[in-house]
Amino acid sequence: MTTSTPLPADLTGPEAAPAAPRSPARLTAAVLCALLGTGLTAGAAATAWSDHRAARRPVPAEAAYRAAASLWRNAPADRLFPPLLDGAGDGPGGADRTWTRVALAPDADCGPAALGADWRTALAPTGCARVLRATYTDSTRSSLVSVGLVFTTADPATMNGLRGHLPAPSAYGFTDSQRATWTASVVPVAPAVVYAVSAFADGRVQDAPQAAEEAARPGATGAPAQAGLGHEAKAVAGRIERTVEELAAPPASHRTDPEPAR
Repeated sequence: MTTSTPLPADLTGPEAAPAAPRSPARLTAAVLCALLGTGLTAGAAATAWSDHRAARRPVPAEAAYRAAASLWRNAPADRLFPPLLDGAGDGPGGADRTWTRVALAPDADCGPAALGADWRTALAPTGCARVLRATYTDSTRSSLVSVGLVFTTADPATMNGLRGHLPAPSAYGFTDSQRATWTASVVPVAPAVVYAVSAFADGRVQDAPQAAEEAARPGATGAPAQAGLGHEAKAVAGRIERTVEELAAPPASHRTDPEPAR
């Protein structure tokens, strides 16, 4: 059995001093800081949620139409004129076709170098802005298809007025006398016209270019029709028009319904 000897007072250490009471001013400042931090956090969360909702809100069709006027400048050339076009079922009798881009022109203004006089007259009311052009060849290298996009600043009503009033366009890559078939249409979702002109790759001269719709009809006669050049012009123009529509449309990722819980 042991006993404890009390330690001297000078070895027990100083007693802890009682905590000084907080002043009302310091307490108020702490509360205000906490409230301010909470407010900033809530504000940031509200802003993020608002931005999130805005990003998911569909773009109005009118705004998307106006924005599409800048596709000639904003969209990559390989998106507007893909290096390879797949034409499954687009040939005569539903035959498959593919076309390879063989030439790409620099974007041009709406002057004589890019558009014929009759096209410049037809497009005068539209505020014609820019012309983009490319040339494709089929897998057999026996035909050429020159395709163009003419962008304007016009409204839908003015653009619709062009339907059925566009003449045979000039081609990029071959002369007017070599044109075999042609087609031209107004893009519904953008202030733009797409056209295509087909020709024989050997450069043979034609009497006059034939409307692709006529040359692609069953039973159509003449060398361009029998060679499927009407189908070629229609298919290439259609592929490029769908590309423009995809680029001009509001992003498909916009959603209004909540994502499913995981």
